[in-house]
Order: sequence, then structure tokens, then C-alpha cells
Amino acid sequence: MSPYLPDFASLPIDDVLEALSHHLDQHSRLVLAAPPGAGKTTRVPLELLKSAWLETGKLILVEPRRIAARRAAERMAGNLGEKIGQTIGLRSRLDTRVSKATRIEVVTDGVFSNQIIREPDLPGIAGVIFDEFHERGLEADLGLTLALETQEALRDDLRLIVMSATLDTASLCTFMQCDLIESEGRAFPVETIYQGRTRDPIEDQMAKAIKTALASQSGSVLAFLPGAGEIRRTAERLDDLGKDIEICPLFGALSPKEQDAAIAPAPPGRRKIVLATDIAESSLTIEGVRIVVDAGLARVPVFRPGMMSGGLETRRASIANVDQRRGRAGRTEPGVCYRLWNEEENRGLPKSPEPEILATDLSALTLRLAAWGEADPLRLSWLTPPPKGQIEGAKTELKRLDFVDDQGRLSEEGRKASALPMSPRLAKLITAARNDDERTLGAYIAALLSEPGLLRGENDLTRALSTFRSDKSPRAEALKKQADKWAGRQNRLNIDMAGPYLARVWPDRIVRLRPNAPLRYQASNGGGYRLMEGSPFAGQTWLVVADAGGHTASDPIIRLAAEISEQLVKTIIPISRKTITDFDPGDLSFRSREVQMIGEIALSERPLQKPDRKAIGESVLAYIAANGFENLEARLAVQAFICRYELARHHASAADWSELTETGLASSADDWLGPDLQSKGVDALKPEAIQRSLLASLDWSVKSELDRLAPLSHALPSGRKVAIEYEGEQAPLISARVQDFYGLKSHPSILAGQKPLTISLLSPAQRPVAITRDLPGFWAGGYGDMRKDMKGRYPKHDWPEDPANAAPRRPGEKRNRS
Repeated sequence: MSPYLPDFASLPIDDVLEALSHHLDQHSRLVLAAPPGAGKTTRVPLELLKSAWLETGKLILVEPRRIAARRAAERMAGNLGEKIGQTIGLRSRLDTRVSKATRIEVVTDGVFSNQIIREPDLPGIAGVIFDEFHERGLEADLGLTLALETQEALRDDLRLIVMSATLDTASLCTFMQCDLIESEGRAFPVETIYQGRTRDPIEDQMAKAIKTALASQSGSVLAFLPGAGEIRRTAERLDDLGKDIEICPLFGALSPKEQDAAIAPAPPGRRKIVLATDIAESSLTIEGVRIVVDAGLARVPVFRPGMMSGGLETRRASIANVDQRRGRAGRTEPGVCYRLWNEEENRGLPKSPEPEILATDLSALTLRLAAWGEADPLRLSWLTPPPKGQIEGAKTELKRLDFVDDQGRLSEEGRKASALPMSPRLAKLITAARNDDERTLGAYIAALLSEPGLLRGENDLTRALSTFRSDKSPRAEALKKQADKWAGRQNRLNIDMAGPYLARVWPDRIVRLRPNAPLRYQASNGGGYRLMEGSPFAGQTWLVVADAGGHTASDPIIRLAAEISEQLVKTIIPISRKTITDFDPGDLSFRSREVQMIGEIALSERPLQKPDRKAIGESVLAYIAANGFENLEARLAVQAFICRYELARHHASAADWSELTETGLASSADDWLGPDLQSKGVDALKPEAIQRSLLASLDWSVKSELDRLAPLSHALPSGRKVAIEYEGEQAPLISARVQDFYGLKSHPSILAGQKPLTISLLSPAQRPVAITRDLPGFWAGGYGDMRKDMKGRYPKHDWPEDPANAAPRRPGEKRNRS
């Protein structure tokens, strides 16, 4: 037995430790698949300490959550009979315990990615182990990408091990170009009971299921809920269970002491109910649990442009998530899992959780990669590449914050921001300070906003800072110490300046109460916010928003704000005057007004005289940019043109025809419609004018080919020209009286004979009497029956027996009665 691997009860992972160690003696990469409870988190790092390749270097164990990092460090240190800070060290944002004797550092994923950005060659580090990688957090993905870059370019001796419980290991091995070692694990059977889903609040459903489980099963309960709010409300519904039941919440914002209380085994003679978020899905072992109750929900990050860090949304948990939750009931003995949905619903669940990199704000990632030396994140190798649109949005945000230039290179302020372990917007609170007092105030605001659990439901930023300053809890004290470090020293904290300072640094978060809407606010950047009923800010005209979220149908809810004055706002954002012309698409009318603005907030307005053509054109183009051609009569003409053009494009010989869509034409309306609006005004919106504008926008060669392949009209034997309709189920279609087609022996077509026209034959009263795509066949067949009927109803008109060879009746020509 290794001196670093004490002799204690065997775990499933022990069966593969020798193979794992031998593989890493020969190779630098490895994927280890092991189910929850196999022991990989604590056994693998200790086993690797005896490896020859480690020499005097350290191992880093990367954990996705602070509680998992702390518990892993505690367990390994305890196994060695030591305290954290000796052989086993710990680094998280608020807790660092390492020494010269430390050989394994357990770090959170954000700490690791900051470390490798700061020191890309990872001096003194021999190996990096990524634990619980199946959670696919943004920081873990970033850390792995950078570690692979380091290994390729700087450190071919660096060992990289990725450990996962439920990940698609085949794709991961392909991405890393490495082998897989699997540990089968040993799990006890778990019975699954589906409770069904009702319309009751999730807290009521959960409380009812827990009471059912307690009455029919033995052991403690682990219940999965999406967030802290649902946990608190469920606990309230369970307060009548009696003194022999202990109820413990478990979520990330709790203090270490509170988290430890939830994880600890129940006292003798008592049972425990742990109400947890997905923090308890993996890494943590909660003693005595043999009952799991799962709401089947998860709170996941959602990217929302303009918000500080995207947002959170409650969704159905994936199959991988709910299976992992169920497995928590069978860690030490047979268990049971109650699911608050119907079994058939499993078919509609996603297979695995969506990687966070696809659904969250990427401005921090983009900033840190700029500090790494890569201005374009898409040039790196990713297991799941970040969306291009979100990267571009992040670059725009960083430029707005003055952190990067147009080429994505870091400014001096951006370099300072990249060294701070927080989002770029929070970092701006510190880097924008003009003196020590402002820097301290900004650091304390940033610290408070980074730990929402310390807000205690407070909505007023000034009061929240005051409470934070006097809070003596270990977490608050650690966070204040961190804020002082960010500020550079401990200075005077002027809480009364919180609102004015926040408004200066975040002018886009300045909001004004909307007229006749007591809870809704207009933001200076054009967005909107709203207050909850009963907010202490109800009726306050000017606010600066510190934090918002929980979207309604349109506007995010203000969760933390400060009052400010209009006088202050005017010193931050100068007043501007804008002439606005409103366009009514219904009757094509216009109304102009001059508006006094602070950013996009209208302070006052006065009406102006009838707008000129330039104002009319700008107003119409603004409407089309925002709404497309919705509610405009011209939309039918646009759609008809697109149908005609696209039909011809797919049969054209030239390859320089670009695709036309209604959305594309709306976005480019300034180019093809703008000139005609300037010269003709509202007349440019008439359907025939729209068609001419669209034709004029085409290259001469494309226009000629379009007229040849898909002409606007077709000449009939009678001498009449009829329009070809290119839109509709029967298109392309022409309509005319039967007499206009007499003498036509072949069926008319377009696209150089490749596409027959649909013919709608009309009676003398202009009513359809037949539709055909085979005129010669109709002359020889169905025409006979139609002729009998029509001749009796319209005796004064020609109904020849052989229409294919009859002379057509030309416009104005009298009928031959001979």
C-alpha cells in the first residue's frame, strides 16, 4: 500500500487504480469513467502521488463547486491523519489553505482557469485532474481547453486526467485523443416510484411526497429542488413533522458550517431531510440517505444580452441528471426514489445537460482569453465550441467597457480587470475608480453582488452594504477580506455614495419610472425593468439597478437598486434632442415630435409640423428594421417577388444568385427601398412600386435571367397578356376565360419549359370552371362535359367542338354568327 493511500475499506475505484497508474507512466492523457460513489475523487489523487513522473511536482484536483472542493480536501487530509494545508491543500475564492508541504491542491474550476491564464506553463505542477467533468461548467471547459494548449505548446510532460460519471466518454476520448479506463462501481438497487405531476406549486408536491416517503420507508431523505427559494418554501411546509425529523437546506450560498450540517449523518434516533439543489448530485456523500425525492427540475444559466451574467431559468432536468440523483439512494444500501412526474415523460427529457458554454454570458471568458494572448476564442480547440454570436456579443460588451480595442487587444484597464476573479461588469466597479475611496466602494459592491446569499432578501443597495459591513459571519468576513485585497488596502467605506458611484460606472443601468406604469422602468440603454409588488422603491422616479433577473414576459425584475436624483443623472448622461417620426402602417400616416432624451429615456416632447420625405423614409425604414413588413400592404408584393425569384434561382445556370428571404430584405431595406422612399415618400410602399424597387436592386444579368425564366406575364392566343401568380399552393398560375386559350395545342410553361403553369379556366362571368396542368388532355377529355354545361348557360359565347384548332377570339372582336 502506498504511504499516501492508507489501508481503509475498499471502494470500487480500487480495481482500476493500478491500471490507471501504469497508463499514466506511459501516456500524458487519460479519461476515467466511474459512477458516483466509486471513490475516484479521493483515491485517484492519493494513488498518483507515488508515480515516478510526479517527482517533486504537485497534483491539482479541479472541482466544479466550492463545497465539493472543500469536502474532497477534508476527506483526503483525514485519510492521511492530517489537516488541510499539509499534504492536501485547498484553494477557492474565499478559502486558501496550502503550505510548502502541499502535494495535492484541490481547487475550484474558476481558480484553476485563472491560475493557468496567469501562468500558462503551470510551474511546479506535474498533473491536473478534472473531476466531475460531466457537469460541463464553463470554467471546466475553459480549464481543459487551456490545459491542452499548455500541454501541446509548453509542457509535453504535463499529465491531464478527466474524471466523469455520466459523460459521453467516447466523444471526450476522441477530442483528447486518449484512452478510456472504466470503473464499474458497486451500487445497491433503487426502486423508482413515479408520483405523477399536478398543477400544485412544486413546494406542495414535494412536501406531500416527502411525507409519503417518511411514512412508508426508513432512513433519511435527500430531496432535489431547483433553487434556494423552493427549498425555503418546502421547509416551511414541513415544519409540522415533529422533533425527531431534522430539516437541512443544502445549496451553494450557505456557509460551510450550514453545508456541513446538511451532509453530516442524522443524530441517533432521528431522521434527516436534506432539501438540496443539484449541488448534491455528485461528489458529496450524505450519510444515512436511502430515500431520494426528485422534482425533476434544474436551474440552468441562460444567455440574455445586456444582463450582468445572463440569467437563470428553471427547466426539466436531463436523463443523466435524474439518474444520478436516483443513484444517491443506493450508495450504502438498497433505496427508493420518488419522482414527481409520470414515467412516460422520460421520453421527452434531454439525454444530458446542455454544456454551460452554449447558454451563458461569455464576456469573462473572452476577456480572460485576451489576457492569455488569444483575441479570438474560436481559434482554440473546444470540446463544445462557444457560439459565434455570443462571442461577438462579448467582444462588443468588452469594447463598451473599454477593456479591449477594435482588434480585441487588452487595454491597460482591461488587463487589470482580467486579473480580478469576477465578471467584467463587476470588475468595472473596481477598475473605473478615480481614488482609493471609490475603489473600496466598488470592491465592496462587487463582492456583495458576487455572493447573492449575503443580500438576505434586501432590495436597497445602501442598506445591503450597511448590513454586509456589520456582518460577522465567516463567509462575510472572508468576502470583506477579499474586497479589501481587490481595493489594494482597507480604506473608508462611504456607503452613501453607492448609488451615485454605481450610476457613473454603469450608466446603462440608470432607469426612470415609465408614465402611468408605477412598477415599470425605462433604462437609459433602451431596455426595460420592473419592480415586484411591495418593493420599497415603488413610485421612485430614478433608480440605478445593481442586480436584476427572473424575467417576466418582457422585462427583468429589479432585485437590488439604489435611489438617485435626476440632477445627478444629467451630470452623467448629457441631455440630447431627437426628432422622432412615428409611422402608422395601417393608414400610412406619420407624426413628428421633438423629444428631450437622456440616453434612450424620454424626458419631454413637443409636436412638430408634417414631416418631410427624409423623415418619412427614416421612419419607415426604422419600422421595417424592427417589425419586418408586418401589417404593411407591401408585404404581399415582397412575398410574391421572393417566390418568383427563388423559383428562378433554383433553375438558373449562373451561380451568383444570392438567396432572398423576407427577413433579409427587411434588414437590407435601407439599400433597395431607401432611395425610392427619399424620392417618392410613402408612394414607394405601393405594391407595384415595391416590385420595381426590388427588380432595380438586382444585377442586370440576374434580372435578365429572371425575366427569361420566370416572366411576369404570359401571352395567350387571343392576344391578351395575363399575369403569372408565383405565390400559393397552385403557383405558378395564370387565369383567363376559356375562349382566350382556343387554338393552344401545347401546355404553357416557364423555366425554359421545365415548369408547367397551372391554368385556371374561367367562365364568361370570370368564375373558375376548371383547373389543369395538362391543357391538351383537358381539350380531349374534360372539356366536352364542360362545353355542354357552358353552352347552355352562355349561348352567346363560342364553344367549339375542337378548341385546340379553333380560332381564338381576340379582344374587341365580334362573334362570327355564320
